[in-house]
Amino acid sequence: MVNPPTQPNRLQGSQPDISPSYKSGHIPALEGLRAVAALGILLTHVAFQTGVDPASTVGSILARFDFFVAVFFFLSAFLLWRRHHADRTGPEIGRYLWKRAGRILPGYLFCVVAVIVLLPEASRMSWSQILANLTLTQVYVPDALAPGLTHLWSLSVEVGFYLALPLLALLIGGFPRKVRILLILGAALLSLGWAYLPFVASTPADGVANRQIWPPGFALWFALGLLAAEIEGRVPRRVERLLRVRWPWWIAAILVAWVAGQPWFGPVGLTHPEPGEFVLRVLAGAVFAAVIVGPVALAPSEKGWLCSAPMQALGRWSYSIFLWHVAMLSVAFPLLGIGPFQGATVQVLVLTVALSIPVAAASYVFVEEPGNRLARAAAHRSATTSESPA
Repeated sequence: MVNPPTQPNRLQGSQPDISPSYKSGHIPALEGLRAVAALGILLTHVAFQTGVDPASTVGSILARFDFFVAVFFFLSAFLLWRRHHADRTGPEIGRYLWKRAGRILPGYLFCVVAVIVLLPEASRMSWSQILANLTLTQVYVPDALAPGLTHLWSLSVEVGFYLALPLLALLIGGFPRKVRILLILGAALLSLGWAYLPFVASTPADGVANRQIWPPGFALWFALGLLAAEIEGRVPRRVERLLRVRWPWWIAAILVAWVAGQPWFGPVGLTHPEPGEFVLRVLAGAVFAAVIVGPVALAPSEKGWLCSAPMQALGRWSYSIFLWHVAMLSVAFPLLGIGPFQGATVQVLVLTVALSIPVAAASYVFVEEPGNRLARAAAHRSATTSESPA
């Protein structure tokens, strides 16, 4: 999960662009949508850890709210590809990578260090777990998903996409748009075979990480964002009118989550899926993300609840909400005097949200945004130096 910056990737006159990294003037509903995704992931973790029955109607839907990870992947790919598919030079790629690091690492490292130092459950972490989490390589290291930080596997996957995007731009960015679309579609379809590869299907195993959740396994979710960026502004008016009627798409997303949460669709809980079951889950997540993000990205509107001031604020803090909510969930149980899987879902949810939002807001104001500003100012200085006459 990540919140890509919404600033244009171009110089604005002679002064460094160090204004807040979030700008609500460009597809503001996507800002609110990030808040929905972060809270949806929070909700699925609360439901699981309070023992909500995944066989129930509500439980099956909440269990598949982990598909909001696909929403984040779609959003990241959409926002980044529309700005960086034409990056060719070393300085352009360097600025992109520097800004990505500035956007992600300050808040991430602060959260990881705080959890390691302050969360009692994390005191048992091994040095390999600590190193993997500090370097965002936890999906590649056996048993590296640590207490309070388990959910960050998806950010580790997303960083793989960040690193691959410049290469993708170099390989296909110069082709005509229709060719790019075909190549993206082809790569997305090929990625569905990832789970069947022998060195993937044989994991997880003793001393071997779960290779099923490496970045290629979720390429389809990123590909959706790339494709949306390619067709942005080219949607037929009749289709755009359908996309602007939002409520049917939200209902469709709930239905997809319910279907994907049924035992006959695939294993529930933490049962490791077989290759075919994993592919079905990825396909369902792709549909879920498409019906949620697609209408907002391709038929944007500056009206509606996603554009409201509270949702815009939550959107600004959404990355930090995502980072901190599992640790806050761990704190909520002892504060309420109960243990995991003992019910009290509503109470745990309310307290987890009440803890996560102010902590996220503080993290954004004092860590995330200052770090981001420094990175963007440094990228601007680098660009100014490289473009100055000798």
